[in-house]
Amino acid sequence: MSLPLRSPGGGRLSPRAADALVAGVVLAVVAVWTLVSAQWATEPAVRTVLGWALILVGCGALCFRRRQPVGVAVVTLLACVVYYPLSAQDGPLMIAFALALYTTAAEGRFAAAVALAAVTLLAVGVGEIRQQPGHRQIDETSLAMLAGWLISLVAVGRAQRTRIAYLHEVEQRALAAEREQEARARQSATEERLRIAREVHDVLGHSISLINVQSGAALHRLGKGPAPEAGLVTATEALEAVKATSKDALRELRATLGVLRRADEPTPTAPTSGLALLGDLAGRARSAGLDVRTETTGTPVPLPPPVDLAAYRIVQESLTNVTRHAGARTVRVTLDWGADAVRLRIEDDGGGAPEGRPLGSGVRGMAERARALGGELTAQNGDGGGFLVDARLPYSVPTVSEGDSR
Repeated sequence: MSLPLRSPGGGRLSPRAADALVAGVVLAVVAVWTLVSAQWATEPAVRTVLGWALILVGCGALCFRRRQPVGVAVVTLLACVVYYPLSAQDGPLMIAFALALYTTAAEGRFAAAVALAAVTLLAVGVGEIRQQPGHRQIDETSLAMLAGWLISLVAVGRAQRTRIAYLHEVEQRALAAEREQEARARQSATEERLRIAREVHDVLGHSISLINVQSGAALHRLGKGPAPEAGLVTATEALEAVKATSKDALRELRATLGVLRRADEPTPTAPTSGLALLGDLAGRARSAGLDVRTETTGTPVPLPPPVDLAAYRIVQESLTNVTRHAGARTVRVTLDWGADAVRLRIEDDGGGAPEGRPLGSGVRGMAERARALGGELTAQNGDGGGFLVDARLPYSVPTVSEGDSR
């Protein structure tokens, strides 16, 4: 049980210093009261010395009241038992026992506090009953008041113990909530870093692959030694394609990383790219030598920004993989607008993936995008050759509850 005692500098006193201060205050009160009482009561010097020794022992024991609450309560009770029959000055040494009894209950030793209170009441009652008629110092009313006083001390100490336990539990809950909030903030930051890394991978992987293919094709044609006019046309076409691809890449990269410029900038609500730019995406792939054919079935509907961006990135990553690995000439991109989801099919006429080889990080990233939106994605060799990416993205974005740990 901690008392709200503070040092002169404003800081909270240590438990030992607080106990020593309380013991000093109690000793001062008992000493002053005893000195005042001594003016009307006389006794032999030996009894006076023994009485003051018992006062010092009883009050001094309070310095250890929280480290040894039961022992201090016993010492103060024994000091009172010897002091009151011995001394005629009759000082208020009982204050020390009252404080020790309260501390015993407040420190969680409830059974010991009840036992000490019962022993005290029983000892006082038996002692008064054994007195000769007319020599009693405490009548039945005073005994009842003493019993109520002892019960009150134990009850208040028990209530203080309950209050401290409740405050400790509240503090622990607050700390747990703070740690959980910090963990959620770290998780959100990690998810945001992963999202930005995935966007950067998709943008740079697609654009750099196209630039590499475009420049490689131009160098190949120039290496055959064409006429100067034809060589100039080839170089111009390649540079224009590289310029357009790099311009689009810079635009997407700037939009993706723009959120990192200011800490208080909100997350963008509109995608940096979407299916509305699918024609430009197909055009860049055609400039790299692919014959990209797009087909649409059903009635297009407005997509939520996350779904629109995910659909675009899946097509973009699929075309990047075809350009880099498939050795295909033709790619067919099909958008099937259903009742509750859009289906994407990207199929090429290349050699397909080698059997037994695990899928790359790009395919895994596309699958993660689809699963995050409540959809699904499969990537495998097609029945007629080539490679097929088949994705289904629902129109509605799933909500994540507070307790979701994903």
